[in-house]
Amino acid sequence: MVKRLCILSCRTGLWLALAGVPLFAVPAGQAQAIPPLPSDQYSVVPQRKLPERFPEKPSLPPAFTVPVQPLGFSPLGSFYVGRHNTLISLDFLDENRLLFSFQVAGLVQRRTGDSPEHEERRVRAVVVSLPDGKIESEALWTLHDRARYLWMLNDGHFLLRDGDSVQQGDAALRMQASQHFPGRLLWIEMDPAQHMMDTNFLPPPAAPQKAVEGDSGAAPHAALTAQERNSDLKPDLVVRTLNRVSGQTVLENRQGLTVPHPTSSDGYFEVESAMLSGLLRNVQLSINSDSYLQTLRDGVNHWLLNRRYFSGDGKVLGHIDSVCLPGADFISDRELLVTACYRWGGWDLMAMSAGGNRLWELLTSSHEIWPLLVRSPDGLRVAQEVLVLNHPVRSGSHPLNPDDVKGQMVRVFDAADGKVALEAPASPTFDAGGNVAISPSGRRVAVLNDGGIQVFDLPAPTPIR
Repeated sequence: MVKRLCILSCRTGLWLALAGVPLFAVPAGQAQAIPPLPSDQYSVVPQRKLPERFPEKPSLPPAFTVPVQPLGFSPLGSFYVGRHNTLISLDFLDENRLLFSFQVAGLVQRRTGDSPEHEERRVRAVVVSLPDGKIESEALWTLHDRARYLWMLNDGHFLLRDGDSVQQGDAALRMQASQHFPGRLLWIEMDPAQHMMDTNFLPPPAAPQKAVEGDSGAAPHAALTAQERNSDLKPDLVVRTLNRVSGQTVLENRQGLTVPHPTSSDGYFEVESAMLSGLLRNVQLSINSDSYLQTLRDGVNHWLLNRRYFSGDGKVLGHIDSVCLPGADFISDRELLVTACYRWGGWDLMAMSAGGNRLWELLTSSHEIWPLLVRSPDGLRVAQEVLVLNHPVRSGSHPLNPDDVKGQMVRVFDAADGKVALEAPASPTFDAGGNVAISPSGRRVAVLNDGGIQVFDLPAPTPIR
């Protein structure tokens, strides 16, 4: 889960307005009363400050490296830095095979008369055996937007999103239709056990109303200017949570969006851009098998983290201090990570139990922006990747110059205690992520860096008690 050029998009003005509706999916017909705060005190853990440095080399030597040039990969340049386009996806199929997919250079294909959201791009996919780097399978996919396109499943299969459909693929890159949506699908989130799927999609716009003969109050649609037709474009973003096995809808809500100065007929281009920039991340729910997370404002730079059950009940997990809208992500059914903006600069990474007990807390450098999380399937290991700037992050809206970026850094933590198991650079820079993967066991980490996929063998992660 990225498209604007602001250093801290979550701290800037929201140009794509949500039209007076709650920013979370709700069960049909159920009121969303916020439960009272529990009377007991929340657990407090010491804050640990991570060193302010950019790693010039990994903290551990890689076990082996797979060169990427023979796989057909070549960097696309710094043009994409700050645009949050998903250009790559690196994933473990199992302990000894990687699925590596990446956008390939070439002319953009566009049908005559189409708006920008119809641009096509080509993505090459290869299944690579480890450690020899041999290509076992390969394919070329045609995709039609810029957001994340691939999600790994825990059984070695994967989901490929494009347009209004999801396909499921296997290690031989054989694809079969999985799900179809009545509109453009923008994003997918799954619970750690992958029983539930949260989606958001944009239904097709309603057909323009035609003038009725003799009705002087109805102007023919063809006679309207483009500005008149688009001056009050209000697409609906549908947020739907599904049971992956049965396909049953568990939650659904519609978010009314007002898009100023649209360049696409249905508002898709603007909505996609808002999603990529993080402006719609509050409708991309983090879920586990029985609940989802809400972050609710509770004063200036104060927030409540609320856990809402699909049954309709809720529980406040705790207070969060943050100068931006904090993010919260389940990394297992039992644990979640909260990423907040520390008031003195940098990120505050907090681990909580699903019941609200704080487990550990880390403070990062004030030079880091755009943190992204990648977890192991069992939730025992998690990687955070960030861009590191040559200067402290400053609030406000101002363009990001690629020359401001020192590089991209990866930290791998044990989820049980926050211990850093690996710190490494990643290059080239991909601000939308996709260049880091953790194996099913949590003992292997792959990082795209310095012309190769560096694979690290780590000790077994600390068990969660």
